[in-house]
Amino acid sequence: MTALLHSLLKDERGQGLTEYALIIAFVAVVIIAVLIAFRGQIEAVFTSAGTELANPH
Repeated sequence: MTALLHSLLKDERGQGLTEYALIIAFVAVVIIAVLIAFRGQIEAVFTSAGTELANPH
């Protein structure tokens, strides 16, 4: 039993994949936080663009 636990603790297969998954999750959380923080400004840009496209000068 001890040998099995020891081999599982030393096994590093999949470690790189886990690290990449954590990085991707962190980037996703940051992007979501930025979108929430700048929600009003982003909405204003799209509203302005939609108004300009609907009413060309």
